[in-house]
Amino acid sequence: MVYILAAIIIFGVLIAVHEWGHYIAARLCGVTVHEFAIGMGPKLYHKEKNGCLYTLRLLPIGGYCALEGEEEESDDPHSLNNQNLFKKIVIFAAGAFMNFVAGLVIILILFANAGGFYTAEVTGVREDFAYGGETGIQVGDVIYRIDGHRIYNRSDVELFLGRGDGQGYSIEVMRDGKRIDVGYIPLTEYTEEDGTTVQAIGITIGGVEKATLGAKLRYSWYQAIDFVRLVWISLGDLLSGAVGMEQLSGPVGIVDALSEVGSDPELSPTVWDALWNIGYFAALIAVNLAVMNLLPIPALDGCKILFLLVNGLTMLLFKRQIPPKYENYIHAAGFVLLMGLMVVATFQDVWRIIK
Repeated sequence: MVYILAAIIIFGVLIAVHEWGHYIAARLCGVTVHEFAIGMGPKLYHKEKNGCLYTLRLLPIGGYCALEGEEEESDDPHSLNNQNLFKKIVIFAAGAFMNFVAGLVIILILFANAGGFYTAEVTGVREDFAYGGETGIQVGDVIYRIDGHRIYNRSDVELFLGRGDGQGYSIEVMRDGKRIDVGYIPLTEYTEEDGTTVQAIGITIGGVEKATLGAKLRYSWYQAIDFVRLVWISLGDLLSGAVGMEQLSGPVGIVDALSEVGSDPELSPTVWDALWNIGYFAALIAVNLAVMNLLPIPALDGCKILFLLVNGLTMLLFKRQIPPKYENYIHAAGFVLLMGLMVVATFQDVWRIIK
C-alpha cells in the first residue's frame, strides 16, 4: 500500500507539473485558460478564479489544460488558434519541458549530499595491454566516446561496453584537454592469476571526482541527459525487436518496481537509501514523460506540434490548413490506442507478478 501511494503521489505531482507548464506558457502568451485539471473523470474539488476553473478529478491517470481555441476555431483574439506559430509551439512543448526540469531538480536534490562522483577515468591498464602508448589508451585518460556514444561517467562505460558486439569497441579519450581517437580496440583473451581466461579490453575504470558545487551541477545535468538517452535506447530496442512488447510496463509494473527498489535489502539497506532510490526512480519517470510527450504520437504534445508544423507548411504552399475536426479525430483515436496499450501493459504486469 505504501508503494501504491508513492506511485500515485509521484504521478500526481508530475502530471500537475506538466499541466502547470502548459498553463503558465498559455498565460504568458496571453491565451485564455478555461480549466486547469489534475486527473480525469468526476470532479473531487473545484474552484474558479480569474475566469479559470481549477479542478481535482477522481482518476489519477492524466490531466489537462483547456485552452480557448484549442479544440475548434475561435474569433477570440486570446484564443490559441489566433496565436502565432512560435507561441503555439511554446505552449504545447512547455509541459514536457517542465517534466524534464522536474527530473533535473529531483536529481539535484539527490546529489546535494554527494561526496564524489565516479568518472570514466582510466586508472589502470594490464601489463600485457597491446593498445597503450601515445596513440593508445593511457592511465589518466578519460573515456569520451564508445562506439560513437558520449560517455559522461563510469556507468555509461558499463552500459555501452555491455551493448557492444562482443568483438571490440571504437574508443575516444580526453587527454590533457584534447580529444584523441584511439581507434578500434578489440577484446583480448587474458589469463587471470587463478589460471582462468577472460575476454576483456584490458583497462580499469575507477576515477572519482570530488563533489564540488560545480561538479554537482554538472553531474546532475549529465544524469538527466543519460535518462533521455536511456529512453531513446529503450524505444530503439522496442522498434528493432531487441525487446518485445511483453516487456512494457504499466501502472502495476511501476508500483512493483518502486516496491523492489524501496524494499530490497541489497538495494535499500536503510530508509534513506530507499527514499533515495525512489527519488531516483521518480526522476527517471519525469524525464521519460518529457521525452515520450514530445514523440509525434496522436494525443500527445509532440503530435500537436507536428500538426502545427504541417499546417504552417500547407498554409505557406496552399493557403489552407487541415480542418481542426480531423486533427481532433486523430488525437481521439490516439488517446483510445494509448489507453488500450495501458490496459495491455497492466494485464502483463499482473501476469508477471502472479506467475
